[in-house]
Amino acid sequence: MEQSAGQSLSHEFSTNAATTYTLAELIDLAEAHNPETRQAWEAARSRAAAMGVARSELYPTLAVAALSQTERNQIYFNTRFYRQTAQSFDLALDLNYTVFDFGARAGRIDAAKAQLLAADFAFNDAQRLLIYRVANAYYQLLNAAGQVVAARANLANAQTVQQAAEARLKNGLATLPDVLEARSASAQAEYDLQAALGAQDVAHGNLATALGVSPTDTINVESIEQLKLPDSIEDTVDQAIDRAFRQRPDLMSQIARIRAADARLKQAHAAYFPTLSLHAQPDAQSLYAEQQQLPWGNTADLDGEVSLGLNWTIFDGGARKKEVEQAQADIRTAQAQADVIRDQIENEIWSSYSDLKTAFRQRQAAVELLEASDQSYNAAIESYHYGVRNLLDVTQAQKTLAQARSADVLARAQVLTALARLAFTTGDAIQPVQPRTKP
Repeated sequence: MEQSAGQSLSHEFSTNAATTYTLAELIDLAEAHNPETRQAWEAARSRAAAMGVARSELYPTLAVAALSQTERNQIYFNTRFYRQTAQSFDLALDLNYTVFDFGARAGRIDAAKAQLLAADFAFNDAQRLLIYRVANAYYQLLNAAGQVVAARANLANAQTVQQAAEARLKNGLATLPDVLEARSASAQAEYDLQAALGAQDVAHGNLATALGVSPTDTINVESIEQLKLPDSIEDTVDQAIDRAFRQRPDLMSQIARIRAADARLKQAHAAYFPTLSLHAQPDAQSLYAEQQQLPWGNTADLDGEVSLGLNWTIFDGGARKKEVEQAQADIRTAQAQADVIRDQIENEIWSSYSDLKTAFRQRQAAVELLEASDQSYNAAIESYHYGVRNLLDVTQAQKTLAQARSADVLARAQVLTALARLAFTTGDAIQPVQPRTKP
């Protein structure tokens, strides 16, 4: 057990603390080292080997046997025993070939091809899921890091208000309750900063888990402000659904399973017909013999047999009929499951598309809210210095600005997460990057 555990730990890798990673770089690392992608890849290789086994039935099988035997006997002749020694050497070939089977082998090969295709699409789907998990964790970390930056700015604003209140108190222009209120706002801002730092640590651990590295590894990422956000969606929801139907690997895998079920039905129908087989067994033989007081003698010969066999099951208690019915039911089941997946895809894309439109609108509102809150805060703190506004107005403006900063960061992250979700539901995340022709 300890040796096995040590072998599994040997697959772990570490990130470079001196590198600032982009999302694409982190996805490359995850795809190269994540055990789930390795599992799906090995499953696809197993199916490829199974198809090779099925294809091998198209060729004859040839077995070779080399035999050697020595016999020594005492033969009684007249009034005494004579020793006799015989040595034989045999080289035998055994050739078997199915000449015709009415499509049974072709059905098995088609089924193996379809299963290989399904395994390939399952591998693509494992990559799609991994990409989305990494992207989602990445954007959550960017949001958490942005919230920390916003919390630090909010703390600085709260401390500025506190310093202004304490200065006015010394000059007799403010009251002690005003100072206490300002200190309370600073303490709340410090509390919010610590909560944001804790959320950042949790988001860091989630990203490390998605990558397959230790949570203690340092993962430096870009700032959320550095990422360029689109303003709108290029495609309509109908275009997104059509594209998903063409490229979603889970749907393609299910279609491959339908093909495999069709091939098994073809194989089941072939069982009603006879099978013609060829069997050839040449045998080269060499014999040596010696009798007491006589010299060695030898002979050689080539014998064997060639036969054609016709096997036809006339009655089997209804087994072939039930196998055909089972294959037909498997086809209908696979087709129904494909319809279920299509319905799920439509619902997922509709939800993702709606979430992305909402995220765009929230992002625009967050920009306007941040701009208005920043202007309100600056005007309030300036008016407070001149004694035009009271401290409650300033602290309220500071809290509103804090909420606006947090909402701005969250709105950015929501747009990025919604984009990643839409790419996940349409299957765009695993497609090669190339310009797409608009219909």
